[in-house]
Amino acid sequence: MQNKPKITAVLVDDDAHLRKGMKAMLELYASEFQIVGEAENVHDAIAVISNQNPQVVFLDIQLSEGTGFDILEKLTELQGKISFQVVFITAHEQYAIKAFRFSALDFLLKPVDPEELQKVVAKIQATLQKHENFEHIELLLENIRKKADNFKRIALSTAEGIHLFNINEILRCESEDNYTKFYFVNGKSILISKTLKEYEELLGGQGFERIHQSHLINLAFLKSYIRKDGGYVVMSDGSHLPISQRKKERLQEILKTI
Repeated sequence: MQNKPKITAVLVDDDAHLRKGMKAMLELYASEFQIVGEAENVHDAIAVISNQNPQVVFLDIQLSEGTGFDILEKLTELQGKISFQVVFITAHEQYAIKAFRFSALDFLLKPVDPEELQKVVAKIQATLQKHENFEHIELLLENIRKKADNFKRIALSTAEGIHLFNINEILRCESEDNYTKFYFVNGKSILISKTLKEYEELLGGQGFERIHQSHLINLAFLKSYIRKDGGYVVMSDGSHLPISQRKKERLQEILKTI
């Protein structure tokens, strides 16, 4: 019986102790990974990644001479596009974390939790089996460059791969157990294996409102609010969606300002 080929990885962090700790954790919890190179700064990371052509890069954001984003920008310039999976390792940097979520990119918070590492490893293994064009990494760099909090596009990961969508084309989102179904203005819909709560947190500042346990709507496509029959909204596609009792007052306040 042949052994499965290892998943090649490069580890970039300016703290030698953290690199040593990550290597030990990967050996313990993800033996299918093989670290083929390490780097502690932007220059060395670009050289190692270019030479080794890894499948995955574990990338610290804040390095002693630059950032992990600088590495991705330079590699994009040199190679035309990124062609490897990226897992960011970061301290609590809220803006970057929000940008990661909008770009469907994985990240690990320091100190790295073994359970979170195992989850990320499982996602990487699943993603490597798909045909990936890495456009979501370009989306991340675009958002990081702008440093704007008003994101225009979002990356959504489906069973087939990661797809980019304009946020202003999302009509509404509906909870289906631990999944979320996205409905678009063109009539299409897709199912994502994340909860509605996660997208409520992401899209809440983008003109979306949670009106019910099962419904998150884009207020731009709210056609009317009907008070009878317990209260419901009519969306631009003709769908009728219920409003939970505790959300009615909030929605009425919002409608006064529109």
